[in-house]
Amino acid sequence: MKTARASFLTRNIWLLSLVSLFNDVASEMLYPVMPVYLKSIGFSIAFIGILEGIAEALAGLSKGYFGNWSDVSGRRRPFVQVGYALSAVSKPVLAWFVHPAAVFLARTGDKLGKGVRTAARDALLSDEATPETKGRVFGFHRSMDTLGAVLGPLLALLYLQNHPSDYATLFAWAILPGMLAVLVTLLIRERRKARREGSSRPGWLDFFRYWKRSPDAYRRLATALLVFTLFNSSDVFLLLKVKEAGFSDAEVIGAYIFFNLVFAAASYPLGALADRLGMRRVFATGLVLFAVTYAGMAFAGAWWAFLVLFGCYGLYSAATDGVAKAWISNISDKNDTATAIGTYTAFQSVATLLASSTAGLIWVWAGPAAVFGLSAAVAAGVALYLFRRD
Repeated sequence: MKTARASFLTRNIWLLSLVSLFNDVASEMLYPVMPVYLKSIGFSIAFIGILEGIAEALAGLSKGYFGNWSDVSGRRRPFVQVGYALSAVSKPVLAWFVHPAAVFLARTGDKLGKGVRTAARDALLSDEATPETKGRVFGFHRSMDTLGAVLGPLLALLYLQNHPSDYATLFAWAILPGMLAVLVTLLIRERRKARREGSSRPGWLDFFRYWKRSPDAYRRLATALLVFTLFNSSDVFLLLKVKEAGFSDAEVIGAYIFFNLVFAAASYPLGALADRLGMRRVFATGLVLFAVTYAGMAFAGAWWAFLVLFGCYGLYSAATDGVAKAWISNISDKNDTATAIGTYTAFQSVATLLASSTAGLIWVWAGPAAVFGLSAAVAAGVALYLFRRD
C-alpha cells in the first residue's frame, strides 16, 4: 500500500526534482567564486555589475515570453530540455574564453536557459499535482533544488582547498552535473495539450496581455508580492554584511551553506503545511520571518547571531518560494499556468534588479542598517496585508 507521501510523488516530479538538483550543483559550484574569478581575469567591479544586471533582466523577460509560448504550443518538455541544455553548455565557456564578448555570451546564455525552462517546468509540476497537493509538490521540488545549492559550494570549497585559485578548471568540471541534468530531462514524459490559441509563436512581449485578462485574485496577489520584491535586494547584501563584520571568506560561504541547508530541509514540511492551513497564512508567516531577519541584520555582529538570522532566512525562503508558485498555479486557469507563473517571475526579476540597485545606493549613502530596516518594514507591511485578507 502506498504511503501518503509516495502517492503524489509521480515519476515526473522525481525527474524534475533530480534535474534541478544536478543543475543547482553545477550553478552553485560557481556562484560563490564567480565575482572573484571575473576579477582575476581582468574585469572591473563595474563591468561585473553591468554584466549581471543585463543577464538578470534578459532572464526575467524571457520567463514571461517562453511561459506564454509553452501555453500557446501546449508543450512543456521541449522548453525544459532546451533551457537546461543552454545553462549546461554556457558554464564551461568561462573556463576556455576570457574575451569580454565570450564572458557576456556565457553569462547571458546561462540566464537565458533559466528563462526558457522556468515557467514550463513549474507548469509541468503543477500538471502533476492537485490543488490539495500543490504545496507539497512545489515544496519537495524546492527541497531537492536547494540541496544542490548546498552540495555545489561544498564541492567548490573542497576543490579550491586542494587547488587554490584554479577557477578555470572548476568551471570546466561544472559541465558534469550540468550534463547529468540534461540527460535526466530526456526521461520526462508529458501529455501534449491542445494549443491554447492560434498556431504561431507569440510575440516577445505578448505575455504582458495576460495581466489584463488574468483573474482579479492573481492581480491582487502578484501586486502585493511585487511590492515586497521591490524592497527585497540580492542575498549578496546579507553575505556582505557578514564579511564587513570581520568574518573570513570560508565563514561567509559557511553561512550561505547553512542558509541553504535550512531552506532545503524546511521546504517540503512548510509546503505540506501550506496545503493544510492555506497558502496565504504560510506565505505571510514567511514574510514575518524575513522582517525578523532583516531587522536583526541591521544590528548583528556576533557569529551566533548571524547563524540564527540565516536560519530564519532559510525558513522564510522555504515558506515563500515554492508556496508562491503553488498559490499562483491554484488561482490561474490550467491552460494559462506557464503564462501566469512566467509573467509573475518576469516582473519579479525586474523588481529584484531595481531593488538590488537601489539597495546598493542606500548602502553607500545611509549605511547597511537603512537597507535592512527599510526592507524589514515593507515585508511586515505586506505580511499584515495578507493576514488581514484571510
